[in-house]
This record gives sequence, C-alpha cells and structure tokens, in this order.
Amino acid sequence: MTLQTNVKVNLGLNVLRKREDGFHDIETLFLPCHEYSDVLEVITGDDYSRTSASLFARYGEDQVAQAVDGKLMITIARKEGVDWAAEKDLCARAYSLLDKDFDLPPVKIFLEKKAPVGAGLGGGSADAAFTLKALNELFSLSLSDETLARYASRLGSDCAFFVFNTPMLGSGRGEVLESVDFDLERLGLQLKVLVPEGISVSTAQAYRGIVPKEPEMRIRDILALPPERWKDLLVNDFEQTVFSEHKELAAIRQSLYDSGAVYAAMSGSGSALFGLYLY
Repeated sequence: MTLQTNVKVNLGLNVLRKREDGFHDIETLFLPCHEYSDVLEVITGDDYSRTSASLFARYGEDQVAQAVDGKLMITIARKEGVDWAAEKDLCARAYSLLDKDFDLPPVKIFLEKKAPVGAGLGGGSADAAFTLKALNELFSLSLSDETLARYASRLGSDCAFFVFNTPMLGSGRGEVLESVDFDLERLGLQLKVLVPEGISVSTAQAYRGIVPKEPEMRIRDILALPPERWKDLLVNDFEQTVFSEHKELAAIRQSLYDSGAVYAAMSGSGSALFGLYLY
C-alpha cells in the first residue's frame, strides 16, 4: 500500500496556559496543505516493494537510513540525509503501538521524505497518522477514525488531526479536535507556503519564550470575519519569540504581505511561513 501524505498549516495559534503534565493548552485551526508530501509504502513482511529499488537507485548510501527492529523493517530516504534513528521514527512507533495491542504480522515500511523537516508543517506527524491508517486497512483491524485518533495522540500533539485530515479546530495540547466548516476555495483564497533554507526552529526553545494568556478574541470568531480583517486579529503566539531570534522570518512574512497576501503567518513554531491570497 503506497500513500501520499500531506502537511498542515496553522491558522492562528494561541498558547493559553501551562498544564500540570508539562504540556500547554492551545487553540488553533489545523488546515491540510498539499504543497508538500512524503511517499509512504506499508507492506507485509513477505510482500514485494514497489518503491525500495527506486529509492536506493535515486538516493545515495548516506541519504538512506534503514533499521530492523523485531518484526519491523523500516527504510527512510531523504535528499538532505536522515539525521535520526530510523527505528525511532514516528512511523516505527506507530507500528509498535498497534503491534502491542493487536500482535501484527511483520511489516516493511518505506518512507521517502520530501516534505520539510522541522518547519512547523507536521510532516512527521502526518507520516505516523497515515501509517496507523494503512495498518488498519492492511490488516482489517476495523478501527474507527476516532479510535485511530486516540492512538495517534499518543505519538504527537498534532498527529490525531491527520487521521481526519480536514479543517479542524484543535484545543487541549492539539489532540482535542472539532470539525469546522472552513473552505479556502469558498472564501476565494489561495494558499502559498514558503520554507526558508537553513533555518531550524526548536519547538522547545520556542515554548520557553512564551507567556501563556487568554486571547481577546477566539480563533473561531476571527475566522468568521472577512479574511481582510484577519491580519490584525489572528495571531501565532510563537512569532514574537521566533522572529526575535530569526529576523529573516519576519522579513519573509512582510514580503508575503508586500506581494498581495491578505493574511500571512508562521505555521506552528516555524520556520515555514504562508500567505493567503484572494483570487
């Protein structure tokens, strides 16, 4: 089974309060974005891969990471190289999570990383969620999306969103989701995403600069207003901290406005930025 995974952007991101478990309560709108995607193949241990040969042909040895961990073999290819342990990848953890409860057969996972890593777009979370969905279908587990989302939330705060993969308001630490009627095309908006090269933003560091607070206006209410009014109302609380460390990101956001965007912001804790344009 071969899947194209996608990423997300955050429309608004308010950090409300620090929790006793060390996480933060937030509110945001998760919006699927298909400008970037990874290629994920999940097959049984004795099945033939349609992608592995091409991966090794197109990527050099230093651009491919492979690991065998119990019943799982995982192969990850990335042009910039894979600087994390393949057996600890979120896809591998997704398999282990379901294997613990359902004693799954041996599996091979092949992942071609094309989406930016560490840019606030949730590419790794998407891969994990799509792995859960693929295993559910491959082995006829008959798990509902709600059940898969509960598994996904154990892997990462925004993983559960990708199970549903439609516009959703996120609260809690991001795993409490509410489906919303939000459509860029109906609003006459086009999304453009920019990912600056060579800029890495640590989510932990971004959180250290946050002072949690209740917003004057909720994201749900702001998004009900015309898009032209979002600029001064819809904020990403991480921008103040991240922009102070990476002034070039603030300049890129301004360039999006200068090019005609009605709204521009950083996604998640960065470094990706996006603009919304009327067409």
